[in-house]
Amino acid sequence: MKRDGDTTGAARVCEGRGRLWLNQSMFARNVRVEYEENGQRIACPLKWLDSFSMRNFTNASVFDDTLPVADGQMEIGKNVPLDQLKGAMEDWFRRKRYLSKEGKLSVEELRKSGAGL
Repeated sequence: MKRDGDTTGAARVCEGRGRLWLNQSMFARNVRVEYEENGQRIACPLKWLDSFSMRNFTNASVFDDTLPVADGQMEIGKNVPLDQLKGAMEDWFRRKRYLSKEGKLSVEELRKSGAGL
């Protein structure tokens, strides 16, 4: 539902959650970020995702529109290129020694289901 006086539709209240979502159009895509370890895919910890996003906040403007929300989950802007995001995250995670040289990272866009908010 729209807030009173909201003519842009940008600010919405998440029904049933009671939260205000002001960045709805900025972070328009949801992605899953996982790494492979011993043949299993594991959600990247929020700590890793946050480290990447904070580092890139000032150093790589193409990734400014990245928002870690939970283990293995990020919201990203519509202009963030997934292939470049994956490469930059792999590089950063290896430098931080979160990901081994042989480790593989998976960054996949999640399709939105239903009508949304």
